[in-house]
Amino acid sequence: MLQVTPNGSWGKDVHRNLPVSLDEVLEDLEGCFRAGARGVHLHPRDHAGAETLLPAVVNETSRRVREVASTVGIAVEIGLTTGEWIEPQLTSRTAMIREWEGVDCATVNLSEHGFEEVISAMLDNRIGIDVGLWAPAELARLVQSGLLPSVQRISIELDPGEPYFLQGPATDVAQEVNDGLDAAGSSCPRLTHGMGDWTWPLVEDAFRRGHDTRVGFEDSLLMPDGTTADSNAQLVRAALALQQRILK
Repeated sequence: MLQVTPNGSWGKDVHRNLPVSLDEVLEDLEGCFRAGARGVHLHPRDHAGAETLLPAVVNETSRRVREVASTVGIAVEIGLTTGEWIEPQLTSRTAMIREWEGVDCATVNLSEHGFEEVISAMLDNRIGIDVGLWAPAELARLVQSGLLPSVQRISIELDPGEPYFLQGPATDVAQEVNDGLDAAGSSCPRLTHGMGDWTWPLVEDAFRRGHDTRVGFEDSLLMPDGTTADSNAQLVRAALALQQRILK
């Protein structure tokens, strides 16, 4: 599966075509779905453009994204973030998650306090758990939690910057994470992606491994040749073209 992540926490100061409002996101996603994306990682926004986990916003966003996918004639996976920075109060965050509707899965970051409680709330609401694993150092935390058997997918999310300042090559770090997951006996699906300069090396690595992957303005504005993309759909097309070259 190729997932698209249209905006993340960013705004139009990063890219003039970055979608912020719901209408902009829906128009953007229609182009991405037509280009070949089959999943989306959402950061829902309120009317002021701020990220939010409020059920009213999440449920309406999920419903309308599903409508867009239906218009295109496809089924898509709708994924969300559960980011601590959006709602720092853990009890409020988990209460919101228990009221979400139409969400297939959500990413839980192992680096955040209370990830176990977030996972519990998701299990209560039958939302698939997509573990965000940012560095090899987090492997022990995941294994020791005892939650690995409950995970739907592990997102190997590697960024050479904060908080771990990983040292490349990116594919070597990805190999270390995959080796650690294999040693832990994990056989659940994996989604590999990178941020910034590590985006395209890890998209290629994911295709070579048969993993899911993702592209979008949240991760990088750049095409494989280093030029700035005009849209998320252009990034989707570039990723699928890369996949075809690898599979030949």
